[in-house]
Amino acid sequence: MGRRSSRSDEGAFVVEGATLIGEAVAAGWSVEAEFVAPGAEAVSPAPVHVLGAGVLERVATTERPHPNLAVVAIPPAPDLAGDFVVVSDQLGDPGNLGTILRSAEAAGADAVVLTPGSVDPFNPKVVRASAGALFHLPVATATLDDVRAGGYRLLGTSSHQGSRHTDVDWSGRVALVLGNEAHGLADDAPIDEWVRIEHRGRAESLNVAMAATVLLFEAARHRSGG
Repeated sequence: MGRRSSRSDEGAFVVEGATLIGEAVAAGWSVEAEFVAPGAEAVSPAPVHVLGAGVLERVATTERPHPNLAVVAIPPAPDLAGDFVVVSDQLGDPGNLGTILRSAEAAGADAVVLTPGSVDPFNPKVVRASAGALFHLPVATATLDDVRAGGYRLLGTSSHQGSRHTDVDWSGRVALVLGNEAHGLADDAPIDEWVRIEHRGRAESLNVAMAATVLLFEAARHRSGG
């Protein structure tokens, strides 16, 4: 199977907040260093550095930063495995990816796959929006052709074509494929079956992260025999 880009096979990224740092530690990720505001306590076993007054506000990515920052090593890229995965094809918005990761973990997906050109999964907004799911759910990079070659049946999301999501066969080795926010999936994408969410009102389609959540839990219900 495909792997993450070479950029993601090494290096480190910043995690903000004691809760997320704790999730990284609990999941076995390597925390290289932790930086704390004056008076704050460290939450990881990494070397601790106390920041001077006002430094945290200059280096954090949020307006009201948490008093803990950590530098976390990016682990080796995982191979794609499991029977139920989510594929984000050239997804661009970090908040959407973080939400998809959170929903995918909650619905029992085995992995999330990003196609080349997708948003960096270690973007600070992705990390925050995932609520820790990034540390507990494998995230791989592969093309749609790679996923199909791995034995998955590709169910592509569409706003206008395909079977209703409640009528789809979600059993077996399945990859739920979500398209880019602006353009969706190409009509000639290597999809085995299209799936749509019926909706009313003026909206042409749902936000991709919202649609992913609906579809993930419908798939989980079917796969569990519910």
